[in-house]
Amino acid sequence: MRILLTNDDGVHAPGLRILEQIARCFSDDIWIVAPSEEQSGAGHSLTLTRPLRIRKHGEKHYSVTGTPTDAVMMAVGHLMKEAKPDLILSGVNRGANLAEDVTYSGTVAAMEGAISGIKSIALSQVYAREGMGDAVPFAAALAWGERVLRPLIDMPPSPRLLFNVNFPAIEPEAVKGVRVVRQGFHDVDRTRIVESTDPRGYRYYWFGLGSSDAVPEGSDLGAIAEGYVTVTPLHYDLTQDSAMAATAAAFAP
Repeated sequence: MRILLTNDDGVHAPGLRILEQIARCFSDDIWIVAPSEEQSGAGHSLTLTRPLRIRKHGEKHYSVTGTPTDAVMMAVGHLMKEAKPDLILSGVNRGANLAEDVTYSGTVAAMEGAISGIKSIALSQVYAREGMGDAVPFAAALAWGERVLRPLIDMPPSPRLLFNVNFPAIEPEAVKGVRVVRQGFHDVDRTRIVESTDPRGYRYYWFGLGSSDAVPEGSDLGAIAEGYVTVTPLHYDLTQDSAMAATAAAFAP
């Protein structure tokens, strides 16, 4: 099995090394094609206004000067075009990708692989405190990665489907198991804008995410809070079927 690894934290991110350890439980044919720099929050964005450059770091190991989507497209359409990957794994992200945050996530931009008909799985490690930087503990992801991936890999392929996996911020032995849950939604506005002044006296602003105590039952938010690894199937058909009839009626003569 040929596996492509990517992420949004950059080609040198610790979580990518963790992902490679997990991936080698399944294959020795591992390719890494990841952004050259961190692209957190890039979502499913594509670079159209400047050229991309590829740098080789070793055998089957490359970085791309672009977004996670750029990296996947460059891997599938150029670097691996003669023998495309059977599986794309993205992560292990430094931080959660839960609820509506998946729409911002560069990690979940591995959906580009799913759109191309390749089984794709995004993996993220929740952590408990801000300000940890690269010191985020990946122990739960490392211990549970193979266990959660094996059933997903063994499943029959499903077109345009991405599995979103999150590991809780607890020690591996405290993890209660794996739950398949729906995507949740935070019921408060968690956006915060941090304002400060640089050394030259100019104002600058930094986006952050505020905390939320909302843990909807049966959702990824609730299951993570209870100490489970979460698995959520996602797709990019954003049509709200329940609103179709009412919308059509609004345009009826």
